[in-house]
Amino acid sequence: MGILMPMATPGADPLTIEVVELIGAVVARYHEEYEEAAAQHALTGVQARVLSLLSLEPLPMRRVAERLKCEPSNITGIVDRLEARGLVERRPSPDDRRVKLAGATEEGRATVCRLRTSLDFAREPLGELSTEERTALRDLLRRMLGTRD
Repeated sequence: MGILMPMATPGADPLTIEVVELIGAVVARYHEEYEEAAAQHALTGVQARVLSLLSLEPLPMRRVAERLKCEPSNITGIVDRLEARGLVERRPSPDDRRVKLAGATEEGRATVCRLRTSLDFAREPLGELSTEERTALRDLLRRMLGTRD
């Protein structure tokens, strides 16, 4: 029996394939460490992502669900659990009192800060790159994502 070779993707050169695989490995490693960091704060990975998002600005549940690409009903339960821990609070929208916004409390923002500082995965390898290399990497990633700010 011969060695199985990956099927060639039409139009994809070996360098592009390798880059895509490396990006996938980075993403997988980041998610693994993010889950571990969240667990250190007694959060699931999804709870940590919701809390991080709500620490930036209060949002309606529908918007949180859109950003995380999940069902709004799932977000309600997650926000309920975060609210029970005092990490999130609901309040009426100043624009439409029928809409409730969820936002991180001061303790929630502090938890997000501790969570972010506990993510060591990229910090060490990135620290080995020069400022110019990190800037070039940032700019290339922004370009790939279509954001140049």
